[in-house]
This record gives sequence, structure tokens and C-alpha cells, in this order.
Amino acid sequence: MISTSKTPEPPCRHYYAQPQKHFGFTLIEMLTVIAIIALLISISLPSLGKAKTAAMRIKCANNLKQIDIAIRLYLHANDDIYPCAEDPPEGYWLWMGRGWRRFIQPYLQSKIDPNNPSVLLCPQDEISIENYESTSYAYSMAFYHRPQQIDSMSSPSDTYPPAVPQEPVRQGICDVARPSGKILVGEWLSNHYRLKGKDPGWWGWEGQRNFLFADSSIYFIKAVDIREANDNLPDANLTKKGIKGTDWPR
Repeated sequence: MISTSKTPEPPCRHYYAQPQKHFGFTLIEMLTVIAIIALLISISLPSLGKAKTAAMRIKCANNLKQIDIAIRLYLHANDDIYPCAEDPPEGYWLWMGRGWRRFIQPYLQSKIDPNNPSVLLCPQDEISIENYESTSYAYSMAFYHRPQQIDSMSSPSDTYPPAVPQEPVRQGICDVARPSGKILVGEWLSNHYRLKGKDPGWWGWEGQRNFLFADSSIYFIKAVDIREANDNLPDANLTKKGIKGTDWPR
């Protein structure tokens, strides 16, 4: 007997459209990301600033290396005698960058003037552009005065107008007692370690500067680590015993 009953149909299924997924950030998530980015920037900025300062300090030291080469060429052409002239040459005292730049001019690739300071301007020195005709480096008086003359000066005012300048005396390579300890040329200002107040240059115990020594070595030295000169300051112009004395180490 054939069954006439129908197979029951499956219950009706209701198909609903699946909700569309939206991808994005909630407000809280966005604020969290912004806070993290701000934190990372605040952490990295000091490091970037230090890296830039270090790079400028190295470039400044390279300036001194080029200056040293020019001075060596000058010495070779002048019987190993350091630059010497009566103060003030061309209106500036010889130790000032504006005074001694003319001696190394012939041994550099380009003409030196305020608009083209060449290696005489530290890349981080903003003060000297306006005040010192874009010259950042000073030349020690000890290299054109006898030790007795240097020891007779006891104040920065003895090295600066309107003081009556000492008669210059030619000094040579053989007169340097300790080339590794006598500063030949150095930054006047603390360009890579900024001071809060006025920068007194070599006439103060603050800051840190690049220095070129008579043996061609270059060091970045704190003022407090330099030996006290005849004016009771870290003044490479008035080193005790002059060219036969020692500026660093203490």
C-alpha cells in the first residue's frame, strides 16, 4: 500500500541580512593613540637636540682642524715662527679672530670676511655673527709674547683695549715647552653648552669649549678643568709662564 502522506516541509527559516561591519577607531582609542604619539615625541625631542648639538660640536672641531693645517702651513713658510704683530693690527688686537685671521687667509681655499667667514665661524655661534665679524676662535697671546711679559699681566683688562699693549716678541715652535698642554686656538664662547646669562668667554669659569693645542690635538673641555692663569681665570691668553706653561690638564 502506497502511503499518500506528504513529507512535512522543514520549518520556514527567516534569513536576515548580516549587519555590515564598520572598521575605525572609537574616540577613546583615538585619544589613546594621540597620547602615545605625544609621549614618544616628548621622549625623542631631547635626544634629537643632543644629537644635533653633538654634530655641530664635531663640525666646530673640524673647523679647528682646518685652522691647524693653515697655521702649520704658515709656520712652514715663516721659519716655524707663530703669527706675530704689533697690537692692535687693523684696529683689533691680534688674539681676536678679527685680528689674526689675515695670517691664515693665504692658506685657506676661500677669502675670509664677515660675509664669508669660512672655518672661522662655529656653526652654533650666533653671537659672533653680529658682534665679532663672524669669528668664533681666539689665538693665545702667549704665542707672540715672552713668558715674562705674559706673567706681568694680571687682569683681562691687560689684554683688551684701552690697555697699552705689550711689545710683541716672535715665538717659535721650539719655545713651546709642553705642546700637548698649551692651548693655541679655541672657541671664545661656550657655543655647544649654552650659558643662561652673558657668556664671558675665557674670562669666566662657566661653559665648555673646543680647543686646539700646540701639538694639533683638539679637545672639548670644561672651563673648570683649565688651569688658572695669571688673571685667576681659565684664560689661555695669560697662561702662567706663557708659551712655556700648561693650560690643561689641571
